[in-house]
Amino acid sequence: MDAPGIPVEVADHYERDVDESRRISEGFGQLELVRTREVIERHLPSGRLRVLDVGGGTGVHARWLAEAGHVVELVDPMPRHVGVAATIAADGLAVTAQLGDARALGFVDGTFDVVLMLGPLYHLTEPGDRRQAWREALRVVRPGGLVVAAAISRFASLFDGLTRGRLDDPRFRGIVERDLRDGQHRNPDRISGWFTTAYFHLPDELEAEAAEAGAAIVQFAGLEGLAGWLPQLGEQWSDAPAREAILNSARAIESEPTLRGLSAHMLVVTRRPK
Repeated sequence: MDAPGIPVEVADHYERDVDESRRISEGFGQLELVRTREVIERHLPSGRLRVLDVGGGTGVHARWLAEAGHVVELVDPMPRHVGVAATIAADGLAVTAQLGDARALGFVDGTFDVVLMLGPLYHLTEPGDRRQAWREALRVVRPGGLVVAAAISRFASLFDGLTRGRLDDPRFRGIVERDLRDGQHRNPDRISGWFTTAYFHLPDELEAEAAEAGAAIVQFAGLEGLAGWLPQLGEQWSDAPAREAILNSARAIESEPTLRGLSAHMLVVTRRPK
């Protein structure tokens, strides 16, 4: 399907290589989902909220938010994602979905109580585009409202390659070297499992971009911690006590300054100043 404004290799990645409805909703991939949800929930104000899920994919986060009683509007640049997300309403949940671009949100100022950007920042490879996405998110959230954004760690490919035995491949080493040098992740051969065109943040850089746009930082959190790089833990995920131990290991270091780049995914919780 056509996805205007999206590099063809990124569109192909989500059309052919990744099932976004299952990636973090099944098995050990749920570590990212559970941790994202609990960090967000601890900051949500009480009451029924109007939430904008920017780059919300197939609606994995929109679903739990709606199940919690909130009204969710999802925008995403991928037609297939929007089509899947739109079906959530059939379950009686307050979720609507439409095509949209994080850099040009079609909503009036101060429309939402909460804005989520859990996908756009790492596919906006130019700093000007990321700044614009932040400005748009802050524009459409009410004064005092929350904007929560996710980013991929600058060190993700290095840790992934070490874990999966890929660092002996010169092609993968080249990807890692560029990631570490300037954060620009490229997979020119489109090898499955090596992700697609993206930007990988340094932790301080993620906060700095938010602050530059005018957001007030509330919390920085690493989501998975070391556990996310230990695939053998997937065998324990279905066991409740073991799963809680895995989650506690991530919680224990989520804001530890010396380990901010360890997690594959980082979350910054911000507020639009009143």
